[in-house]
Amino acid sequence: MRRHQHFADLHQAGCFVMPNPWDIGSAKLMAAKGAVALATTSAGHAFTLGKPDMGHVSRDEALLHAAEIVAATPLPVNGDLENGYGDAPEVVAETIYLAGEAGLSGASIEDSTMQDDEPSYPFELAVERVAAAAGAARALGRPFTFTARADGVMLGAYDMDEAIRRAQAFAAAGADVIYVPIPKSMDDIARLCAAVDRPVNALAAGPYLQHSVAAFAAAGVRRISLGSAIARATHRVMDDALTAMLGAGEFTPLRHSIGSEVIDKMLE
Repeated sequence: MRRHQHFADLHQAGCFVMPNPWDIGSAKLMAAKGAVALATTSAGHAFTLGKPDMGHVSRDEALLHAAEIVAATPLPVNGDLENGYGDAPEVVAETIYLAGEAGLSGASIEDSTMQDDEPSYPFELAVERVAAAAGAARALGRPFTFTARADGVMLGAYDMDEAIRRAQAFAAAGADVIYVPIPKSMDDIARLCAAVDRPVNALAAGPYLQHSVAAFAAAGVRRISLGSAIARATHRVMDDALTAMLGAGEFTPLRHSIGSEVIDKMLE
């Protein structure tokens, strides 16, 4: 119970970074480096299963993985639960209930359909899904920070005006945190923060990697997540090293690897 309340309290003031582990080892490393909260990454987890991102991991697989991350450290964990693994509001509500059973301190649900031809749910259905998820979160009987995601800007399904309209409706429907991944500019993020009466999560990825925590905080952001950015950076190291070894026959990309004794200490 204490970590769940701590997670809720983190959103009340300031701005904190919430890195995204993809396995038990990375969760322990992030905790050892001083993270105050963690979040699963659907893409990072999918990579560990040899699957691509977006809709290829089942709800059971995601929740089992989430429970492993929860057990790995004493830190609160937010679950990346994609679109709730179903279209209907009652399915999303069940997913939130199961997230609570897995020990998560919060979870994010997207308004994305996982379909290329119609990437975002219609406005009314999207709001109904958020209301169902928020109701399930409250019914858990303990702190559970529910994040509603408006992913249409990132997916090219709608513009920032529509994202803000959805964000305001999601807040009214009971969402605790609002998340619009990768708007076009920091000005858009500031506009979002000013338009809603809930804490806002921002994604540090792509063009936003050039901004500091202080810059996000100045825009009004309360929480910064990394999504699959750290997992992808790790895969970049592997790709570069393997290309050099198996192509040019060189091992120099591995010269900056971290010592096992350092890793062992963080895993203790």
